[in-house]
Amino acid sequence: MATAPAVRAKRLGSVEVLAGLLVLVVLLRVPLEGVLQAPVVQTWTTVFVSIVLQATPFLAFGVALSAAIAVFVPKEFFAKALPRRPVLAVPVAAATGVVLPGCECGSVPVAGALLRKGITPAAALAFLLAAPAVNPVVLAATAIAFPGDPGMVAARAIASLLASVVMGWLWLRLGRTDWIKLPEHVHGDTKWRAFFGAAGHDLVHAGGFLVVGGMAAATINVLVPGRWLQALADHPALSVVALAFLAVLLSICSEADAFVAASLTQFSTTARLAFLVVGPMVDLKLFAMQVGTFGRRFAVRFAPATLVVAVASATAVGAVFW
Repeated sequence: MATAPAVRAKRLGSVEVLAGLLVLVVLLRVPLEGVLQAPVVQTWTTVFVSIVLQATPFLAFGVALSAAIAVFVPKEFFAKALPRRPVLAVPVAAATGVVLPGCECGSVPVAGALLRKGITPAAALAFLLAAPAVNPVVLAATAIAFPGDPGMVAARAIASLLASVVMGWLWLRLGRTDWIKLPEHVHGDTKWRAFFGAAGHDLVHAGGFLVVGGMAAATINVLVPGRWLQALADHPALSVVALAFLAVLLSICSEADAFVAASLTQFSTTARLAFLVVGPMVDLKLFAMQVGTFGRRFAVRFAPATLVVAVASATAVGAVFW
């Protein structure tokens, strides 16, 4: 007697979850109106929306570039463009971040595309960390935020490149490829269909984690009292650590973080440099996107190590400049 085929349980996707949330909002519209009028909720909403709106254009640019690399660029190109020795490929890959105008949200899918093309992970990760901090848009914004202080622009570029290269070399020494688990792309029967399939997949996948990271950052932004920062500003060592963690929590786009750093006048210049170096490399939304793109095993190891290296790099460069 033939048995009936087992029915596979269907997993809820993002469309079903969004539809359920919309229905819930409609049903609870009246009680939600009172909650949304609260000042704390309005501040949270403002911060969340600003984070997502800042990051979305660069995320779209990043996934488009990622899809173009995955579909149209042959593997032989990267074999010729980068040195064969991984120890030399790392600084070269980090330096190429100078030519990519974007923020950390766009660099994540691009780094994923580089890994799919067979680039050594150390070089791809060095690019991932360097590109959001040393590209011309970010450096120009830093120069505008710190007028008459070209040392801050130079220090940011040097410290960011140093941290990126060190992390790439650390990965060569200690990293394991089985920590990285890239999601599969949707392939089409033509290159353009493959391009749009890959771009759409990355946009939905990374966009969901961007929203999660933005919500976490907005919550922390509302909950952390400003007086705590003032109490830490008078201690040189603690001020560096405090602004590094503040950069992680605020999750500000690298094109705008220099203006926030410039406003933190109660902190030392080195502490503000740490804010600028750490932010594009480690923050809540970036951690969430790394989990979605490279896997949790990678993110929980890579993010803490990057934070330590970025703070050490900023402190060392700050000691030389100031």
